Amino acid sequence: MPTEYGSLGLPDEAFARHIAYDIGAAGVTQRLAGFLQCPAVLTRFSRLLIDPNRGVDDPTLIMRISDGAIVPGNARISAQEAERRRRLYWRPYRDEVDAVLEKMLAVGPVPAVIAIHSFTPAWKGHKRPWHVGILWDLDDRLATPTITALKADGTLVVGDNEPYEGALEGDTMYHHGTMRGLPHMLVEIRQDLIVDARGEAAWAERLALLLRPILAEPRLHAVKHFGTRTQASARGAG
Repeated sequence: MPTEYGSLGLPDEAFARHIAYDIGAAGVTQRLAGFLQCPAVLTRFSRLLIDPNRGVDDPTLIMRISDGAIVPGNARISAQEAERRRRLYWRPYRDEVDAVLEKMLAVGPVPAVIAIHSFTPAWKGHKRPWHVGILWDLDDRLATPTITALKADGTLVVGDNEPYEGALEGDTMYHHGTMRGLPHMLVEIRQDLIVDARGEAAWAERLALLLRPILAEPRLHAVKHFGTRTQASARGAG
């Protein structure tokens, strides 16, 4: 958290929970980028401040209540403060991803966009059976072969648009993937599988091995526009 925001009125233990960040996602991302020798863009602030994955007009962009926890520093946030956080934190992240993609497009080939997230083993008292889920919306060029490759492992329960629906207008995949016509997907890994460095490394290696041949497929090396979605589905935060 930036110093000026303190802890947003939350106890320290709140920042070890999924409400503050996607546990294990940064470690997987950094290792995967190393395996694939590709750039990675990561935020440096808690999503309790502002969620960089959400669309600019999403009502959950700044959470007032997250998984039952009231966030005092967000509960009565003004429109001016919300705009300040968008300008100082949300927008620079989006702009950096755009800048990286522009550099890659300038030299070719067409880049694929892969977002790494994690989800809780249980939500609202219900266990989640999936080890990993692949989220997608209008463009399945990357998602479908990845789901097929993961299922071929034989030991994994793989979610297709689980535990969340991949259609969310304004989120990072919509902005950087759908709107640009770039192949893209969002990978959700169950948090208990990547809670430590060993798990992060194992999942990064697993993804790298199956993604290398998929990313080499010629059909991914093209910009392909699918139009826009008029309605969006809600996505959870756990």
